[in-house]
Amino acid sequence: MLRYLDVSKQEQTRQRVLELIDGLDVGVAIPSERRLSSDLGVSRLTLRAAVEDLVRDGFLVRRHGSGTFVSHPKIAQQLTLTSFSEDMRRRGMVPGSRTLQLQEIHAGADLGRALNVSPATRVMRIQRLRLADDETMAIEILHVPQPFVPGLTRELLENVGSFYELLEQRYGVVIVSGIQTIEPTVTDEEESALLGVPLHSPAFLFERTSQAADGRTVEFVRSVYRGDRYRLVAELSQRRGRELQPVSVEFAAGAPGDGA
Repeated sequence: MLRYLDVSKQEQTRQRVLELIDGLDVGVAIPSERRLSSDLGVSRLTLRAAVEDLVRDGFLVRRHGSGTFVSHPKIAQQLTLTSFSEDMRRRGMVPGSRTLQLQEIHAGADLGRALNVSPATRVMRIQRLRLADDETMAIEILHVPQPFVPGLTRELLENVGSFYELLEQRYGVVIVSGIQTIEPTVTDEEESALLGVPLHSPAFLFERTSQAADGRTVEFVRSVYRGDRYRLVAELSQRRGRELQPVSVEFAAGAPGDGA
């Protein structure tokens, strides 16, 4: 019974801190632990547990030596057919990208298997930052067999809002399906620097292969998304005689981390 009461008190405190956050702008510091515990009439231990919970959920962010601040809300990403650019626009945000590297390489054994091409096939390797309202959301490394994108340049990538639009409008290549895997990870030194997060911050690793209507594999993409800005949402459906299953386990092209 004591344990139940403790949890209930913590949840009540969490809700009251959430109400406080709702009235503050992003980047504003919340009151000190001492003041909050006094204002809410709870112990500092209970308050600390509630605040830590909100930090884990991305509502708050701690800055060493500065305090605790209201964070950007996490983007709820439905596991359905959608593009990064389309999803950001739907949320009233401006999508963007910055090309870090564009080079032509040989596919090699592993990449050749992923793209279903010979190891000797020339492949365009594109490293980009994905942005929303000029804030970095993800690092994307995109591989496309060179025959799909002859004459691809950095300027073409920078001047188009969506890579999939570029594929369709300039090269006549339409991606219609794909398979994507997701797993939790933490950022390494390079990823942390590019994303502007502390070393070993939680993140999502997306890997995807996408196909054109004729079945040819068009791309293999590896993306690292900030864990503090994203949460994944799956719709479930009941199939008679079977357990509840996620609707989208195999992703159509255009899920988080895509080139669109």
